Amino acid sequence: MKRDIEWKERLDDGVKRTVRVKFPGKGQIKWQFKRSDEESWDYDTPPTPEDWAALEEKVDHLYHRRRAAFRDLELVQTERKKHG
Repeated sequence: MKRDIEWKERLDDGVKRTVRVKFPGKGQIKWQFKRSDEESWDYDTPPTPEDWAALEEKVDHLYHRRRAAFRDLELVQTERKKHG
């Protein structure tokens, strides 16, 4: 995939959270998280099952609009089954 996928959500405590997902290649997915009350990006926290569901929904939407490859959708689906 040529571009990063990014979305923002508001957590239960009212803080905005930005999620950025990159596909650097060769079957890899790189997650990045940033809360609005923190200054730096978090690269170490594993994604939640809700994050995986949101990513699959977004990649599926991009695939149907011919903006993502089928292999990217398959990768997200298999990794979601493995991790949550």
